[in-house]
Amino acid sequence: MSKQDGAFLTIGELSAELGVPHHILRYWESRFPMLRPLQRAGNRRYYRPEDVELARRIHHLLNVEGYTVRGAQQALSGKEGPPAGKPDAHRGAGVKAGASGAAAAAVPDEGPGEEAAPEMTGRDRAENDARRKALIARLTELRARLEACVE
Repeated sequence: MSKQDGAFLTIGELSAELGVPHHILRYWESRFPMLRPLQRAGNRRYYRPEDVELARRIHHLLNVEGYTVRGAQQALSGKEGPPAGKPDAHRGAGVKAGASGAAAAAVPDEGPGEEAAPEMTGRDRAENDARRKALIARLTELRARLEACVE
């Protein structure tokens, strides 16, 4: 049975929709102050339609566009937002652009006294993209091997 549009979603339902674990949604709540689901008895979270849209946007920025947490925060707050179609200005600081899911959320942004990485040139970006694609392919292969061993 599917819920109607506009219905509140539980953390489990939103987690399943986005394909991220519950703890990642709770982590995002700590990093994105505008993501504040209703909390009822027993700390049960209920995401309103606007929270669901925001969570989808955060997921897209982090896991599809490759933003860092800090870059996604800036993009969502409108501060120093990247020009349309140019998210690269917020990549590379804190979390590697290729990290996704739990890996992206588990690595903290820059700590006190650390500086952001210098902006990359087109050549550096192309090299990083090639390395990231090779790494993702290798990780996918290793995951398949691991799953075969577990079965």
